[in-house]
Amino acid sequence: MRKMFKSRLAKLGLAMVIAVGAAVYWFWPPTASVESAEIRKGIQVKFKANGSQIEEYSNQSWKPYFAKGVNMGATIPGHFPGELAISTDDYERWFEMIQQMGANVIRVYTILKPEFYETLVRYNAKHQDHPLFFIQGVWSPEEELIAGKDAFDPKLKEKFAKEIEDAVEAVYGNATIQSEAHSGKASGKYVFNAGPYLMGWIVGTEWDPVMVRETNKKHPDAADYKGAYFQSKPGANPFEKWVAEMVDRTAKTEAKHGWQHPIAFSNWVTTDPIEHPGEPLVAEDMVSVDPTHIEPVNWDAGYFASYHVYPYYPDFFTYDKSFQTMKNKKGQIDSYQTYLHKLKEYHRDIPIMITEFGVPASQGIAHMGMLGRNQGGHDEKEQGEMDADMFRQIHEEGYSGAILFTWQDEWFKKTWNTLNYDIPDRRAYWYNTLTNESFFGVLGMFPSKDEKLRIDGDTSDWDKLGTDEKAKIDTNSKGLNELWVSHDEGYLYLMAKLSEPFDPSKQAIYFGMDTLQGGNRHAPQLQGKTLDEGLETLLELSDEQKGKMMIASNYDFHTRAFGKTADPALDSKQLQDDSGIFKPWKLVVNYLLERPDSRVSHPFKDVEVGDLLRGNNDPSQPDYNSKAMWQAKGNILEVRIPWMLLGFSDPSSLRVINYEKTDRRQFKTTPVEGIRIVPWIVKKDTKEVIGFDGNPPYPVSKLPLYTWKSWKDTDVQYVERPKQSYYIMQKAMHEVDQPVKK
Repeated sequence: MRKMFKSRLAKLGLAMVIAVGAAVYWFWPPTASVESAEIRKGIQVKFKANGSQIEEYSNQSWKPYFAKGVNMGATIPGHFPGELAISTDDYERWFEMIQQMGANVIRVYTILKPEFYETLVRYNAKHQDHPLFFIQGVWSPEEELIAGKDAFDPKLKEKFAKEIEDAVEAVYGNATIQSEAHSGKASGKYVFNAGPYLMGWIVGTEWDPVMVRETNKKHPDAADYKGAYFQSKPGANPFEKWVAEMVDRTAKTEAKHGWQHPIAFSNWVTTDPIEHPGEPLVAEDMVSVDPTHIEPVNWDAGYFASYHVYPYYPDFFTYDKSFQTMKNKKGQIDSYQTYLHKLKEYHRDIPIMITEFGVPASQGIAHMGMLGRNQGGHDEKEQGEMDADMFRQIHEEGYSGAILFTWQDEWFKKTWNTLNYDIPDRRAYWYNTLTNESFFGVLGMFPSKDEKLRIDGDTSDWDKLGTDEKAKIDTNSKGLNELWVSHDEGYLYLMAKLSEPFDPSKQAIYFGMDTLQGGNRHAPQLQGKTLDEGLETLLELSDEQKGKMMIASNYDFHTRAFGKTADPALDSKQLQDDSGIFKPWKLVVNYLLERPDSRVSHPFKDVEVGDLLRGNNDPSQPDYNSKAMWQAKGNILEVRIPWMLLGFSDPSSLRVINYEKTDRRQFKTTPVEGIRIVPWIVKKDTKEVIGFDGNPPYPVSKLPLYTWKSWKDTDVQYVERPKQSYYIMQKAMHEVDQPVKK
């Protein structure tokens, strides 16, 4: 009995030790530890600017350092950034994946919730030999600055100064930030000191040029700024003096913690100090915010320049001949290469990083760039190849860092050429592949059926779906034995079992979509047949390689928004109900610009985005294509259609854009019950239509609806997996170590 009691006591003691150990691990912050140099008494430095390079203190000496990084957003699908929904588990998994990709630094834009800093400290405690560093951004009061057009407004300065102080104290684990209703800001108790893992600071956001110009006009006599650690140089404009003060405020707050890190302010091409003589839009070359007009005076860690540089925006990258003077390593004239070279030359005396670059993998496109580097329209492989090329160019030009935009896809984002077609407060709830801005990530955030339904011409995955995940639609259509339909946050899925194998050289298959009263009841594609209810959109599969989504001309958002600017041949017939015309699905990529907004006349330009590629979207297969939207094998046809191409402004609430006349670029929405799907087949040699029985008009109105329940934020599901671009960037990052000295 005594032996049994001792044994139980021993087990209880062991359990208590384990419990206490777990409590210490989770509630007692581990000490962040990196090798650093004591530059002056009580001041530690891990990174510093030296001439035109950033250096790292390692193995008791200073070595050149190249920041290979990724920007990281603040949210996941189903949530907006202010909700700060990323979990500790997400961060732990992501930090490991980021290091495996070859990155050594993460850049964040604003104060994140305490879990980010806690998880980073714990992660690095396990990876002391190769910690993952981060660049902390400080978000400026961007909306108030743009609205007020005066950076010297005392309330704005006070607000920004408070944000700077909160950011520094949060990084050093010395802050309690109160939650503010609807602020979208992180809050909580910050007790983990992540300061030793900091690589540097980037203060502010991309500066609005009109705001900068107006600030300069309002304060022409602003005194030069002379701070304890930073000052403006003679010749600095008033806004640059204001920036110098904000940078100095950052240094003052950090100095209290016994550390110094390199500091920069955020900048972009729009407010760079370089002339863009071929830039058509005046605002894009209106004013400069010049990093060389600010200097450190007692800040041993130094100062660097930070720029966001994309290959397609502003438009001078495409049109300005003065930036088409250099060739890249492939022998191609490359405006991006020319710009990188000019920008580095201008900043030859200080380190400079490109802290945003990249292209998105998306169906939608927002700008056109040289060498096909468009803002969108790429599959994952193309995205990776372009991102890797730019990464190498930045490195080879002697920059101190290249921070890719971005780590994870962000569903909540908007883009200028689709924002009038969706519902702002529901963007985070669905996957809109026409909004390219959402898909810059190398970590894909895919809709929930990404792993369940493969577009490959095989029905086995449909067989595994539950009865609540699919519906059989009886269309009474000859030539089509069965039609199954499903959906998720990104697509409407169709699987048709045909009566004979599909051969696009001999047949064309059509799927008409009816969501509203109105639309085309006749059309050339119907070969003389008529319907009793009109179609808003139409999918045509008649080409071996791609299908085409089209939209009824009187429903077409693009035509209604831009009229004869987009289509000089537009006539009143096209805007009438049942026009019989289906137009290609298009997005604008350039507005028509004229003086005084433009230096020169700049033509309107649009692109077709309704092409649906044939292929295989199974990432485990060698022929994987992330943009594959349909496949046919034998008698089986599979299709997935992006929601917006069907007219949906928000599938999560079953809302579509309606036919109402509104302001030319604004559209109203209507809730619908679902979609009616109208299939038919046309033999190409005889023009015979297969699929309609009886006398016209064909009763579309009596066809069954495919419908679904609306969903909210808590219903959103998604699949996280690295894109092909992740592995391509992994190869590029592992090839690069030290910076190139120029």
